[in-house]
Amino acid sequence: MSKKVIISGSTGMVGSIVLQLCLDSNEVSEIIALVRKSTSIQHPKYKEVVIADFLHYDAQAALFNDVNIVYYCLGAYTGTVPADEFRIINYDYPLNLAKAIHEKSPNATFCLLSGQGADRTEKSTMQFARDKGAIENALSGLHFKAFYSFRPGYIYPTKKRKEPNFFYTLSRFLYPILKLMGNNLSITDIQLAKTIFYIGLNGYSKEILENKDMRLLQLKKALLK
Repeated sequence: MSKKVIISGSTGMVGSIVLQLCLDSNEVSEIIALVRKSTSIQHPKYKEVVIADFLHYDAQAALFNDVNIVYYCLGAYTGTVPADEFRIINYDYPLNLAKAIHEKSPNATFCLLSGQGADRTEKSTMQFARDKGAIENALSGLHFKAFYSFRPGYIYPTKKRKEPNFFYTLSRFLYPILKLMGNNLSITDIQLAKTIFYIGLNGYSKEILENKDMRLLQLKKALLK
């Protein structure tokens, strides 16, 4: 059965690749991208909806009927916004969208791009870990048909970009070494996006996928290479 997909964060590094995979897939029949501003993308099965307020979705409720998969790739990098705004973007935004979709499509699969170190005890001294753990807990508690959280380590951008902070600049420089130091430290944006896309369609045996789980899955599935 062809799938109806909702994507948030479709203009980002990983989300844009997930979107392209959806556009290219015969298994996806309808794509609704929730965006801040219009893009130039044109495709028969693609519709973009400009969202003025990522905390409220009353005006979009009708779009959320019969959704099969949600790919949530929106987020903020540590240090790029104040702490209170960081919490809103990484916790309130995804939770409010998930609640709105769950009301109309409780049998959907929800895929969250989280991050390595997410702390589901919510007691970490690091805000990133607390907030990512908190949203994982909240989304899991909504009881969609399935919920999957993807926790990548360093995400290597296969296209040149302006790095968001010094950590990412350093990590990009060190990537040739990082990728040789085991399966849990790094992953490319393409590998990550393909994994998220694949799991959304096919499911997985557990809710949380650490970086090493995704890298090992790529070794088993030729389509993820």
